[in-house]
Amino acid sequence: MALVLALGSGLTFGIADFAGGLAAKRASATSVTFVSQAIGLLVLLPLMGLLPGVPSVEAFVSGGLAGIAGALGVVAYLRALALGPMGVVAPLASVVGVMVPVLAGLVAGERPSALAGGGIAVGLIAITVVAGGGRRTGAQGEGAPAGDRRGPLLALAGGMAFGVFFVLLDLTPSGSGLWPLVGARTASLALMGSAVMLAGRSLPRRDAMPMVAVSGALDMLANILFLLAARAGLLTISALLASLYPVVVVLLARQLLAERLRRPQVVAVVLALLAVAVITVG
Repeated sequence: MALVLALGSGLTFGIADFAGGLAAKRASATSVTFVSQAIGLLVLLPLMGLLPGVPSVEAFVSGGLAGIAGALGVVAYLRALALGPMGVVAPLASVVGVMVPVLAGLVAGERPSALAGGGIAVGLIAITVVAGGGRRTGAQGEGAPAGDRRGPLLALAGGMAFGVFFVLLDLTPSGSGLWPLVGARTASLALMGSAVMLAGRSLPRRDAMPMVAVSGALDMLANILFLLAARAGLLTISALLASLYPVVVVLLARQLLAERLRRPQVVAVVLALLAVAVITVG
């Protein structure tokens, strides 16, 4: 069950990130993050009864810190996606983001089976290889610049913040239900709301709101699935499978934005599927 939940989280994260990246091309990453986070909270509250739990100071503190890290990561990541190309920045964020919880899990004493460990290694290779780059064709023309160099740098910063988010969320009490996510989202909304006001940012335009809504709703669903996966299984494996979201972003960018994939990226997609199969068997 943990594997299915983690894979669902990765798939949902990928779609949410793609939608958020498109929205960030039409509005500031800060305002997109703030509105999407608010939408995520509206999605979360009706679902609280699905996983009853006991609220506690520890749940809110760990969740709140996770929310701050996650919000900062989302701002950096969405800005990176907006600068593009998506097929490069998404994998870069993921490879950094997955290394933090994998190392944390190993330090905490998690010991996956030899086969599952091999699957984790293959998955890390897949995420690294898929970061080999992509070229956008179509409106920009063949050989057009891939994107601003700030994109990859912001992707690395966002990935580090995502890794911290995963670790802190995993540290929340197992009997706290979805309350840590309430703490996370409350803290992130306070942070992003302050940033929006201080920077004088306007809310996203009307034409961007559908993508913002999709991103916020699916991001929350992905968070819920990851929290359940981490509680039901190992952090190392759950984080790896949830961090395969770049494959989804890359494929969506290929189909919808005409970002051409290089041969190594195609190989990486195959490796990602192989990693999932090996971890499942292990």
